[in-house]
Parts: sequence; C-alpha cells; structure tokens
Amino acid sequence: MKLVEKLIQNRILSKEEFVELLANTDAEDREILRKEAVRLREKYYGHDVYIRGLIEFTNYCRNNCYYCGIRRDNRHLERYRLTKEEILSCCESGYRLGYRTFVLQGGEDPWFNDDRMEDIVRSIRTAYPDCAITLSVGERSRESYQRLKEAGADRYLLRHETANEAHYRKLHPEEMSLANRKECLYTLKELGYQVGAGFMGGGAGADI
Repeated sequence: MKLVEKLIQNRILSKEEFVELLANTDAEDREILRKEAVRLREKYYGHDVYIRGLIEFTNYCRNNCYYCGIRRDNRHLERYRLTKEEILSCCESGYRLGYRTFVLQGGEDPWFNDDRMEDIVRSIRTAYPDCAITLSVGERSRESYQRLKEAGADRYLLRHETANEAHYRKLHPEEMSLANRKECLYTLKELGYQVGAGFMGGGAGADI
C-alpha cells in the first residue's frame, strides 16, 4: 500500500513513514492529499468563514516565557498600551467593517487590572450588544475571570502549549506552572466561557 493511501485509510503513519512521505511525494500524491484535506474540512467545518477583530492592546507582560517575543526580559522591544478610547475606536472601526467578534489579546500586563479590564469589557458590551467578546490575557484568578464574565465577556483563549510537564519546563521559567495553566482552563469552563486552548508546534523539546 502506498503511504498516501495508508495515511488516508488509517489516519496515522509512523515518524519514519511521515518523513518518507514528505520527502518523496509527487504531484499526483499531493493532489490526492489536497482533495482528502478538502473533503475532511467540508465534512467537519462546512463552508462558513468567521472573521474576528483581533485587538492587540498591550505587549507588556509579567512573564518570561523563553520562546515569546514579548517576554519580560526582552529589552529590545518597543512597548505599548492602548488606551480604553483607542480600544473602543478599534471596535467602532471593526463594527463598520462587519466584524461581530472582538478579541482583546495581550501580554499578562498588571496595569490592566480587574477594574480596568472590567470597565473596558463592560463598555464594549454596552456599545455592541450583538457582538461576541473574546479575551486572551493569560492566567488570572477565579474572581477575575468571574468579574470579566459578568461584565460581558463570552469567550477566553488560553493556550496551554503542551500537556507534557518536561516539555513545559523547557518553555517556561520555574515560577510558572503547567498545573496552574490547566486549572485556569477548567475554571474558565466552569464559569461558562467558551474556552479555546491549543498546542504550540515546533517549540524547544517538542520531540519529548
């Protein structure tokens, strides 16, 4: 059986088989794989396209994750924070363009404490009641997540990057905890958020 056929039929190959497949596919094989990918995408996701307005509102971060460009110890980065007015202006522009989901994403910036974040979320919810609000601002307390949910946040994106403790330790300093990261995800789910998480491909030690 050809590796292309084996992959489509069994949904898995060994590492060695994947290497061989990537190194030796011809135009016909690539077309077969492309059609299969399209078939699966249509089966599970249909043809709808969803657009989201991503607002990167701060690149300050208290953490020092080794792989991240906005990590605390990066001294070569020009830092910024958007004001509440600038954030709302982004929402206004996005709404006119047809966006109905706003994503507030940034580093874990202590300046954006619960009071400030709650005020921003509540202002967006008041101005755009027909829009979804997604937050991606890292690890916070249960109380913080609760306040932001009550202010009008719908979804929360918190990538856990890896589920392997040894791999996690290669990516993060000692003061950070994989257990806490996962506990935050469970808490968000319990509070009624739509929760997004994800693995990071190609990180240091990814073969662990």
